[in-house]
Amino acid sequence: MIEQDTVRLLRECDAGVKMGVDAIEQTLPHVKSAKLKNELAESRSEHEALDRRLQKLLDRYHDDGKDPNPMAKGMSWIKTNAKLALEDDDATVADLITDGCNMGVKSLRKYLNQYKAADEDSKKVAKDLIDLEEKLTLQMRSYL
Repeated sequence: MIEQDTVRLLRECDAGVKMGVDAIEQTLPHVKSAKLKNELAESRSEHEALDRRLQKLLDRYHDDGKDPNPMAKGMSWIKTNAKLALEDDDATVADLITDGCNMGVKSLRKYLNQYKAADEDSKKVAKDLIDLEEKLTLQMRSYL
């Protein structure tokens, strides 16, 4: 049970990190402010560093991880492009990133509760990802 919950939690974290990096990469070309661009680039680097930790844990369990749900990824792409087509500014980017972070935190909290038997290393990665998403949400507030 511990190993099964651990792998499932790690897979969800893997999909979440990939969604986060993808969202940042989709919105970065639309950013006007150098400060916002730097904050997003730094967050992308932090997501990628967390992903490397995550991959080591997945390797320990001989698991390839999980890609984001294609439907969720597609809907995110449509929403991002539609909103930016209407208003291509930093406030729109901040709004999109905030929405994505909030959805990610909600999902990760749900998975932490669902996979209670996961080992402490996996729970730590999930909590670190939640912290990263919450930090980014706070940074976005000044651009909304």
